[in-house]
Amino acid sequence: MAIIVPFKALRPQAQFAKQVASRPYDVLNSTEAKQEAQGNPYSFLHITKSEIDLPEEMDHYAAEVYEKAKENLNAFIQRDVLFRENKACYYIYQLIMDGRSQTGLVCGSAVKDYENDVIKKHEFTRPEKENDRINHIKITGAQTGNVFLAYRDVEEMNTLISNWKKEKSPIYDFTADDGIQHTIWIVNDDAAIKTISTIFKKQVPQTYIADGHHRAASAAKVKNALGDEATAESMYFLTTLFPASELKIIDYNRVVKDLNGLTVTGLLELLSADFNCSLVGIEPFKPGKPHEFGMYAEGNWYRLEAKEGTFTTDPIGVLDVTILSNNILSKHLNIHDQRTDKRIDFVGGIRGLGELQKRVDSGDMQVAFSLYPVTMEQLFAIADSGNIMPPKSTWFEPKLRDGLLTHLIYNEG
Repeated sequence: MAIIVPFKALRPQAQFAKQVASRPYDVLNSTEAKQEAQGNPYSFLHITKSEIDLPEEMDHYAAEVYEKAKENLNAFIQRDVLFRENKACYYIYQLIMDGRSQTGLVCGSAVKDYENDVIKKHEFTRPEKENDRINHIKITGAQTGNVFLAYRDVEEMNTLISNWKKEKSPIYDFTADDGIQHTIWIVNDDAAIKTISTIFKKQVPQTYIADGHHRAASAAKVKNALGDEATAESMYFLTTLFPASELKIIDYNRVVKDLNGLTVTGLLELLSADFNCSLVGIEPFKPGKPHEFGMYAEGNWYRLEAKEGTFTTDPIGVLDVTILSNNILSKHLNIHDQRTDKRIDFVGGIRGLGELQKRVDSGDMQVAFSLYPVTMEQLFAIADSGNIMPPKSTWFEPKLRDGLLTHLIYNEG
């Protein structure tokens, strides 16, 4: 059963909440982060993407970057932009995007649950991204990145959260510049805290990482690296748990740097053995059903529909990301390990198909593929079976903001 605990969050004073709150560190590159934080000394990007405060030529993984993050975090605390909760609490976090609401519970989840597979995974991690967060956590003493977990609905928990939202006033409630509304309530009542912990201990046999595999892996490795010096706080990592009924996965698309020596015509001829291929034209093609793909190259979109025999019915084989990997990326473009191959990149569906066109039209990439999104039940089935999805198979939106609730493991400011 899932073990969760309340924690003493490091969080902003209410008047600074909107300015502090920043998009997750891993959805922005350094240039985008610098632009987003420009003119805002309170942006949490000064901590999660601290290279924005250093010379541009600085290696983004240099020790100086993590030391700058620590310096900036401590400055936020000393200036009373951030403060530490005086007791361990749970927090309820609601996001509203395009009229759709989803609400999760912010808590500490047990590292041992991650290690014992009570917290289910569906992706491998990339070593360089793990090392980045390991260094960030070790040097700052803080888990700044929230791990997004899902669980099968528990009616008692749904009711408790719904009632709390109706009866209590939020500590934060603002609409970010991108139009997403963020509302957070604090659960500091001892009886309610005990009830929440008990519900998960008795009624939630496992949780599932929806977003944040690198953050979870890094937190576990930091705890283990501390050895005898591990603190009680380091035994847990920052998570927000959402009931599955409130979640929606959107597409996670691919761009590839070259055609492995092929022309577009030559690639289409090869693909015709496994796909029904048709020209769409200049208008972006968004797949409308499973096993349907869009391909963009040389100014045109193509519709690719997988033929019978190109996929199996097992939890992994039926996925569109698997079909793409097996029948296009590996078979024709010589991309066999998407985690490490530098010729492929991933573009979240929130950026739109226009971003795929932009990457190809710029000459940065030569071909792009749009996919139909994975479902929550597919994610659960794969994780339960012990299988691993191809990397970057799921994109969840809206995303939690960094900086609103941070978990300190040994930094007191």
